[in-house]
Amino acid sequence: MIETIDPKTTEKPTARCGECDREVEHYNTFLSSVNEERIVCWECLSREEKGFNANRNFSRQSRRGVIPR
Repeated sequence: MIETIDPKTTEKPTARCGECDREVEHYNTFLSSVNEERIVCWECLSREEKGFNANRNFSRQSRRGVIPR
């Protein structure tokens, strides 16, 4: 028998996020190399992943009048 694990239906207790220090019901648990659990809520995880591919000093040159060709 195959058991599906859906995050919407899994009953997990509320936990405190390690990033924003809020008590949340929807979170991910990560294990470090020394076997310590780190709990991160979905909002902090999406905030961290949002700027994953962006360079800090990225800007569009065409907005300054320079059109690269």
